[in-house]
Amino acid sequence: MKLLLYSHFFAPSIGGVETIVLSLARGLAELRDSNGAPEFEITLITQTPAENWDDGAVPFRIIREPSLLQLARWIRKSDVVHVAGPALAPLTLGLFLGKPTVVEHHGFHTICPNGQLLLEPSAAPCPGYFMAGRQTECLRCNSVEGWAASCKLWVLTYVRRFLCQRAVANITPTQWLGGLLQLPQSIAIPHGLNAAPALPRVKISTGTPVIAFLGRLVTTKGIRILFEAAEILDRKNRPFELLIIGDGPERQPLEEYARASHLTSRVRFAGRLRGEQLDEALGAATMAVVPSLGGEVFGLVVAENMLRGLPVVASDLGAFAEVLGDAGLTFRTGDAAELAAAIEHLLDSPALGARLGQAGRQRALEFCSREHMIESHAAIYRKVVIAGH
Repeated sequence: MKLLLYSHFFAPSIGGVETIVLSLARGLAELRDSNGAPEFEITLITQTPAENWDDGAVPFRIIREPSLLQLARWIRKSDVVHVAGPALAPLTLGLFLGKPTVVEHHGFHTICPNGQLLLEPSAAPCPGYFMAGRQTECLRCNSVEGWAASCKLWVLTYVRRFLCQRAVANITPTQWLGGLLQLPQSIAIPHGLNAAPALPRVKISTGTPVIAFLGRLVTTKGIRILFEAAEILDRKNRPFELLIIGDGPERQPLEEYARASHLTSRVRFAGRLRGEQLDEALGAATMAVVPSLGGEVFGLVVAENMLRGLPVVASDLGAFAEVLGDAGLTFRTGDAAELAAAIEHLLDSPALGARLGQAGRQRALEFCSREHMIESHAAIYRKVVIAGH
């Protein structure tokens, strides 16, 4: 079967979409039919330039930055088209050329003009104005870049929704997201992770508890809420260190905030860490905190830390709650006092932290099975091809 995977962003770009698409493509390329031959002939198309990435190191073809005509030719050659996110060009061409087209949703682009389900510029959670028919609120929300740009985003949301309603399948990583999108032929397939061993836990009973944050330093990730919670703990003279792993445009404002609130001695900015350095840093952590304000459809950082065996405290966004189940703690999104209380609860209960770490890892192994993700996608492709014949 000739499968075309379209992902606007792909390696060497770094992000959740890129990670999942690469894992899916690799896994599908490994599948064999009853004769031992590859079941899928995969072509991955992206608008991301290769830079130093070695396209020959993966078991599938990569086409980068094609023209519209080249994209149409590749789609015409394919049996099934899979689009990571409702990108207009491949969706339109796939449907126009009569190809079974599957859309995997990594955002809110069919129910929110800015794709984040957040109100601009405050980054507060949106109650769902677009689906409620309150279009003036959508236009006002995105008017920061000008009314013409806001109107364009608003119109494109309708176009994306129209096209996705004609796809043979709309895949979401959580049932929660599927319920919000309200698209036909919807199926929830959780993102799959490689079942790496749990991190060796460093004994922390005699050291300072480490509260770890891992992610891009942007407003929507809620790091400021974590700092406010740290201030509350600091006023109570609780021992802790706040470890910030990652980088981004908010780093300098956060460093200034730490100085102004006298948290400098409590906060360590580690920057981007990978591989052994990341494992070593998180191996010494007491817990991982994920305080995002919104814009999350799954929460890879939640699942990854669960897989590491770290107890997780996360905001009560629908996607996070579904991934965590009862294997972690949640707090009301944006509520620093409630976050501080949850952190304090874990600091006072090492046994609870150990139980949540074990339960979280088991939950991640079951809920975020890479094998299930790959086989579930393959089953959809087989079904639509058979139906087409």
